[in-house]
Amino acid sequence: MYLAALGPVIRQARKAKSLTQAQLARRAGVARTTLNQLENGVFPDIGVRKLATILELVGQSLTVLPAAAKRGKPDYVRMACTSASTSFREPLRPDELVRILLTGKVPAARRSHLRVIFEELPTPVLEGVVGQVEPWSSREKVLANLAKIARALGTTLRIASWTIPA
Repeated sequence: MYLAALGPVIRQARKAKSLTQAQLARRAGVARTTLNQLENGVFPDIGVRKLATILELVGQSLTVLPAAAKRGKPDYVRMACTSASTSFREPLRPDELVRILLTGKVPAARRSHLRVIFEELPTPVLEGVVGQVEPWSSREKVLANLAKIARALGTTLRIASWTIPA
């Protein structure tokens, strides 16, 4: 699980306990904006202890599993990052790609990586990336962010039956 995936889990658990963001943030000793960022997949600079406190307050816990335990579905985000990084000194990390897709904001140092993803990645991998990020946000938001990124890069992105114009 990517760190961005914690957001929807925390939001759902918080709502199940009938807590507002402000109430949970106050009890956990963090700012409401920090909790909001966390819930929206824009992982803020937060320590493990604070994260564990938030999770505990909503009846959840953080568990670390051996890498072998997560076998199964292909990791399209990691595939995209590997493909996008082959020609560059600094690799694009999966958590960076997820954050970019959730926010629609591309750091200047990652523009070339994103151009490779938009223009060279095979369609099934692109579709897999969208599908993998989709649970952390609405499909509409992910697609809107892809359109925003395509415009910023001056490129187009084609995935199966939909096209995002530049």
